[in-house]
Amino acid sequence: MKIPRHLRKSLALAALITATACTTTTTTTTLTNKGTYYTDTSREAQYKDTRIRFLVMHYTEIEEEESLNVLTQQQVSAHYVVPDHPREKNGEPIVWQLVPESQRAWHAGLSYWQGTTELNAASIGIENVNLGPIDTPQGRTWQPYPPAQVDAMIRLAKDIVTRYGIPPTRVVGHSDIAPQRKIDPGPLFPWKQLYDAGIGAWPDDQTVTQELAGRDPHASVDVRTLQQKLARYGYEVATDGVLDDKTRRVFAAFQMHFRPADYSGTPDAQTDAIAQALLDKYMPVATQEPSKSAP
Repeated sequence: MKIPRHLRKSLALAALITATACTTTTTTTTLTNKGTYYTDTSREAQYKDTRIRFLVMHYTEIEEEESLNVLTQQQVSAHYVVPDHPREKNGEPIVWQLVPESQRAWHAGLSYWQGTTELNAASIGIENVNLGPIDTPQGRTWQPYPPAQVDAMIRLAKDIVTRYGIPPTRVVGHSDIAPQRKIDPGPLFPWKQLYDAGIGAWPDDQTVTQELAGRDPHASVDVRTLQQKLARYGYEVATDGVLDDKTRRVFAAFQMHFRPADYSGTPDAQTDAIAQALLDKYMPVATQEPSKSAP
């Protein structure tokens, strides 16, 4: 059927009005008034990622109220503080949030992990109320983390790593990222419990046993080899084969995280096996297929 000329013009005009209206509606809903200018968010780049790439655990070394005073009034801060005995609301724990996640907190200081320095700019910091080491006439002891606090930190950490997609090997302690000057969150920190809840890294016991392969767990191992493994995992450590104080502190930080029963910093076979088990699990080396010869 042939459409009369005057109707064709009417239909074209209606289509133009409809298209214009749709464009105007779409543009209007994606414009944000910034006061002296507008932003249009109707186009979004695909190549992007989050600023948050690490989660760093600490202990406060002081009680809750003093911790809050220090972290809100002095030149140090953290995004969250988990009390040792959290209050509850509707049966769920309450944690303190001192800094918005979109902003940088001053918790990591001079730090390094997996090639990134100054982790304040790329991490979320959680301070856990805990006195840390307690020196007594009988020797040094450590304050444990109560079950209610562990439950709260697991809830908080799981939410953070899920929202930001933080890989297991990037959930670390202050001692991991600054082993020359920090020992928190200490040997009693519940890393294994966090791992069981889906947070952070942990070696598989079977792989550790296989890596030991009948060796004495306390037997000495090559210093350079262990340095190289820990450097590959993420630590800032020399790979010169020299067992100096700096290297011992790195070994001790690794042991405090993954073998808290003995964190003397001695390079032994069990430490080496744990390091290799972690690398096998989280950073396997791609095997190159043998080249095929031409027929």
